[in-house]
Parts: sequence; C-alpha cells; structure tokens
Amino acid sequence: MIQKRPKIQVAKYVIADYFSALISWVLFFMYRKIVITAPLYTPSSQEIFNNNFYAGIILIPLFWLLIYYVSGEYHDIYRKSRLQELGKTIFIITLGVIFIFFLLILDDTIISYKNYYQSFFFLWGVHFTLTYLPRVILTTRMNSKIQNHKIGFPTLIIGSNELAVQLYFDLQRKPKSAGNQIVGFITINGNHETPLSDYIPNLGKLDTLITTINQQKIEEVIIAIEPSEREKIQQILVKTKATNVLTKAIPDLLDIMSGSVKMSSLFGVPLIELSHELLPAWQDNMKRVIDVAFSTIALILLSPLFLVLALWIKFTSKGPILYSHTRMGRYGKPFKIYKFRSMYVDAEKNGPALSSKEDPRVTPFGRFMRKTRLDELPQFYNVLKGDMSLVGPRPEREFFVNQIVQKAPHYLLLFKVRPGITSWGQVKFGYAENVDEMINRLNYDMIYLEDMSLYVDLKIMIYTIKTIFEASGK
Repeated sequence: MIQKRPKIQVAKYVIADYFSALISWVLFFMYRKIVITAPLYTPSSQEIFNNNFYAGIILIPLFWLLIYYVSGEYHDIYRKSRLQELGKTIFIITLGVIFIFFLLILDDTIISYKNYYQSFFFLWGVHFTLTYLPRVILTTRMNSKIQNHKIGFPTLIIGSNELAVQLYFDLQRKPKSAGNQIVGFITINGNHETPLSDYIPNLGKLDTLITTINQQKIEEVIIAIEPSEREKIQQILVKTKATNVLTKAIPDLLDIMSGSVKMSSLFGVPLIELSHELLPAWQDNMKRVIDVAFSTIALILLSPLFLVLALWIKFTSKGPILYSHTRMGRYGKPFKIYKFRSMYVDAEKNGPALSSKEDPRVTPFGRFMRKTRLDELPQFYNVLKGDMSLVGPRPEREFFVNQIVQKAPHYLLLFKVRPGITSWGQVKFGYAENVDEMINRLNYDMIYLEDMSLYVDLKIMIYTIKTIFEASGK
C-alpha cells in the first residue's frame, strides 16, 4: 500500500491552482488590452506589459490561493468528491471573479456595457477551465488509488463481538475499497479474547481510546457495538469527539446517536457518519489566518514591551526570564507552552500546584503581570507554531487533566479545538486555584464550544483587552 503524503498532495493542488490563476490572469489581461480596447486604439507592448500587469501576476494568484484556503479547498484532501468539487469550484470562482471585477475592471475604458459582460465571462470561463481540469484529474487519480487499495485510512473498530466481525468481513469483501485500512479494534467490556481477535489485533480498552488513536495515527473509527453495550455510547462519542478522527457507526445505532449525522455508503456497506466539526470550514480556516496575522503583528509591535518585561523580570528576581512546561493541546497531544516567569525559581519543587490569590510563590512583579495577563504574551509564538489559537479553552497540564476527567468526563470535548491565549472561562472566571474551580470554569468553556464563531472570538478578545487595561484579572 502506498504511504499517504498529505503535504505533497496538498502541494499538487496548490501548485495547480497557482499556475491556473497566473495563466488565466495573463490571458485575461491581454484580452482586455488587445480585444476590448482594440476599437478605441492599438496599445503598445509597454502599455500591455505595464506595472499593473506585473502587480497582477504577483497578487492575483495569491488572492485566489487565500480564497481557496479559507473556503476549505485544501482540507481533507483525500476525501474529495468530484461532483461536490465541481459545485464548490463554480461557487468560489464566481464570487472571486465578481470581487475582481468590481475592484479592478469596472473603471476600464469601454465602448459599451457589453464589454463588461464580455470581460466578466471571459475571465470566469478561462479561470474555471484552467482550475477545474487539473483538480478533477488529481482527484480522479487519487480516488482510483483509494478504490484499488493503494491508499488507505488507518481505521479502528470499536467493538469486538459478532457485529464487529460481520462489519470487518463486509469491508474486506468489497472489490472497490472505501480506503479503510483496518489496523485493529478496541474492546468495550475489556475481554482480551473475543471473536474479532482471530482476525485483527486487540489494541486496548475503551479507557485508552484517545491514547490508542494518537499512537496508531488512526484516521477513522467505526463503532460496531452490540445492543448490550449501548450504555457505553456516550463515553465513546465524548472520546472520539476529542480527537481528529472521522467517526462512523452501523445504522441500527441511529436511534441513540446525538448530533448531526449523514449516511456514508462504503461501496455497499452503509454507515452513519457523525459530524464533529464545531465551525464551518471557512470560519475554521479564517480563524487560523487571523491567528497567524495577529500574532505576527503582535510579536513585532510588542517587541519593545517584551524587552522591558524581560529586563524587569531579570532585575527583580533570580531565574530565567521565560518559563515553559508541557500542557495538553488539541486532540490530547502535548506541547510546550511559554510564559514570562511570574513565580520564584523552584516554585513547584514539591510537585504540580495551582496558584492561589495570595500565593507566596508569585513574585511582586509576577502578580502584576498575572493581573494584566502580560505573562501570557510569549504564547503568541505558540500561536504561530499552531499549538494554540488566540481564543480557545486554556490548556492544562496532564496531572490536572486526569483529575478533572475523573469528575467531569466531558472535559475531553475541549481537546477538539486548539487551546487559546484567552478564553471565555479565563475572562469570566480567571485563574483557577483548585480542580473544583477548574470544573466551574469548564462550564464557560462548554458554552464557548456550543456558540463558537468568529464573532464570539472577537467579543472575547475585546473583553480580554478590557481586563488588561483595568488590571482586573484574577
């Protein structure tokens, strides 16, 4: 089986889209100068290949790539549908051409308004043709490799009894593959020897589901549990929603499923596909664009403040300027978070401990930074790396996550999104002093997940700025 290389596959689409946009703009620019303006006068080569021409061949392709990225064209690259891609390409190109038309073309010198229609449809036709043909070729070749078992998605079956065995054989018998490469199964009741053990490896129990998914790099999960095991369905859904897997289930579980679902026919094996997306693709990608742009600007503009804070920390207490430790990030994966040090050195020599209101471990200047959230500024670097977002639930250490999950298992749902520099819980509640307060703050983060949008992110950022200037942080 051919190893998937998603970055290379995305690069193929990006390169094809870039040159399609470049060539279509060159052809359109020459069409305007040679055909549309020909009845008025014959332009010289210098008038055709002017500064606007060169600016266009640089900026126009970048404009289209940004639109394609934000709209999700490069997301989930191995599960593209040619029919859906046709409709989406028509829609996106129509919007983009309208934008270009009103921004760059509407003030052209013309003989009649028919020239506007000619320009519009020429650009649309050339751009669509040059864009869609390479895409449909790439998608067709990729789908062919999936159906012929050359490319597969590492798949985990949840369940181990007769129903799971039947599903396994149904998937294996199909002459055309849907891409499911079964790597093993998870048991519900904890039994090691089950009917499915004779065919594929037992990769653990339900308690270790998230760890198994991350370690085995699972991309799809299929729920195939027996009627007697249905009481576990809520626990399964919470854990799978905390990861980046596509989750499917056998149809007879429809009556107990919650959330948005759609049918997925795996070449004769019908399954229910559970939707775990919290944001539409365009908002999710736009959120990332905003994160990168804002963090880049912040790191540049705030560099003098970074220097002042660094010197103040160095001169007011012994120890390093920056403090870092491991926290749990998106999909339960650990990452290194960075902060300005606000505590004395060896503050946690007796083990992990949360800060309290009058915590003697906090330095005087550190107390000011915590109130104004200035200690969090280095996390703009975490945002650029992709570990964090500007807005999202605050990340916690694994030591405390394990304690929270014991009392509030739905905490795992926060793993669905990137943790943030600021959050609704941080704004409304502040720092938590113990696990019970963390659980209370969790209520605000769950409200954020329910109402997540770019508008809500903007609102939280405004409240955060207000907290900084008022120095009212807890």
